[in-house]
Amino acid sequence: MAPSLSVAPVPMVKTAKGSVAVVTVNASLPAGYHANSNKPTETYLIPLTLKWTGGPLAADSIDYPKGKLEKYSFSDKPLSVVTGEFTITTKFKVKPDAATGPAQETGTLRYQACDNHACYPPKNVPVSVTVEIQ
Repeated sequence: MAPSLSVAPVPMVKTAKGSVAVVTVNASLPAGYHANSNKPTETYLIPLTLKWTGGPLAADSIDYPKGKLEKYSFSDKPLSVVTGEFTITTKFKVKPDAATGPAQETGTLRYQACDNHACYPPKNVPVSVTVEIQ
């Protein structure tokens, strides 16, 4: 059975119109598993990606964890992977005309988990954060 990446609930973010809001997603993989980093070393590997798909904010930049190069028996070259606990930070621009009050920002974290022997089919994990625009 494929391992699941878990995402901790994201605390509410308070922000103001015309400013920048920072959202940090904390995720973790079970011991003994890894996921490809956002910049895999091989083109056929599925990268770790976070896509924000709905809400009042506009994603400006996403900072992924730096991958660690690790060597596995199934690959000739070391692979760029993330393991254990890691964070992904998104900077959002808050539109000057954004509606005030609470709103949901939603997205999807896509990853492919692997162990020392095999990779499992990619999975998507829903991510959401409540944003209060003042």
